Amino acid sequence: MPTSQGLLYARHIEDRSAKLERLLGEFGYDTLLIHSGRPEMRLFDDQAPPFRAHAAFATWVPQPFAEDCLLEFRAGRKPRLWFYQPRDFWHLAPEPPAAWWADALEVEIVPDASAWQDCFEHKGALAVLGRERDLGKLINGADLNPAAFVARFEEMRTTKTAWERECIALANDIAASAHLAAASAFESDASELDIHLAYLSAAGQDQDKLPYNSIVALNEHGAVLHYQHRAADRPEQMRSFLIDAGADRFGYAADITRTWTQPEYGDFDDLIEAMEHAQLGLCEQVRSGVSFVDLHHQAHLAVAAVLEQAEIVNMSPDKMVSSGVSSYFFPHGLGHFIGAQVHDVAGKVDADGKPLPPPEAHPFLRLTRTLEPGNVVTIEPGLYFIPMLLEQLKASAFADRVDWAQVDAMKPFGGIRIEDNVLVTEGDPVNFTRLAFARRER
Repeated sequence: MPTSQGLLYARHIEDRSAKLERLLGEFGYDTLLIHSGRPEMRLFDDQAPPFRAHAAFATWVPQPFAEDCLLEFRAGRKPRLWFYQPRDFWHLAPEPPAAWWADALEVEIVPDASAWQDCFEHKGALAVLGRERDLGKLINGADLNPAAFVARFEEMRTTKTAWERECIALANDIAASAHLAAASAFESDASELDIHLAYLSAAGQDQDKLPYNSIVALNEHGAVLHYQHRAADRPEQMRSFLIDAGADRFGYAADITRTWTQPEYGDFDDLIEAMEHAQLGLCEQVRSGVSFVDLHHQAHLAVAAVLEQAEIVNMSPDKMVSSGVSSYFFPHGLGHFIGAQVHDVAGKVDADGKPLPPPEAHPFLRLTRTLEPGNVVTIEPGLYFIPMLLEQLKASAFADRVDWAQVDAMKPFGGIRIEDNVLVTEGDPVNFTRLAFARRER
């Protein structure tokens, strides 16, 4: 009897297959091949970075680390998966496809990737998604990654099926448990590395399996937006902790950020509380028909209000935003699509593939569309004390509006970011992240 996840997955494949068949017909193709990818060795080395299948493949096959596999779509036929399971005593071979999802596909398990190469001999109109250096001469005149087709193919991914929503929700469940373990490690005065290890243990996922490199930042490191190191030494003073870390579920990502401080640092804790309130208000505005550019503007007003109320900047929120002062404290975008890619596709084009560039004042905004039911987005406003940007602000015409003594007092704490994953519906938004934390904090 099919499991509930098996039924959701089967409906996902049915939905996407029907849309893909129409898309193939529209572009005049009768076959599409999607390669999962191959590990690539570092230059002059025999070691490869951790492998993850191309997202175009992972949205169909819930085994995101499957190397050298091929998905074959032919009009009027069940999708066929050529699943590469090598006979290899150097490495552990991948588990064969589980029955609950394999039943939705026609699966061929092959011991050699050459077994699927005949698919490229198809004489009809053939489109291929993959890397040229992986497929080489096999392409042989087929249309490789045709831009207009890829744009429409990616557009399908902007509206998540019930299966995809379930995967993102479950990834949030895993990540929420791990975030609470990381917070506990911080409260025990652990180093960045030890906090990271506590996170991995609670998530039950190795770093190579997470959807992105975790940001585990103590003190001033919280002001480095994509802080990439994890120091093994514990700092002399434990002031603040920012963690941006996710989890994987069948190839779909959670992307969550939280900021913490020690009890004795009341001023910074007040800023965290104010940002928490602002972030929750923004999450409530994640609704169908809302422009994400407008929501980003609202985020700047909310951060500016925090700065004004804390008397860090003596300007009205409107003036702070229109003058660009808020961007010195909040330099990144409010959020992005999330799915099989952390920064999921088609965020800066409309449904027809027409570019929707971000506003000139906010070039790092990754999502510029109007929200629709089925979109899943991150909402992640931030407030940071970044020395490089503060130096620029100090040299600006607005320097005299800033309480520099307060700014200097906040610099050792780095910054604040709070991030949730939110589903757009026909009505109220569904905050996967808050629901996941609520289930664990009861």
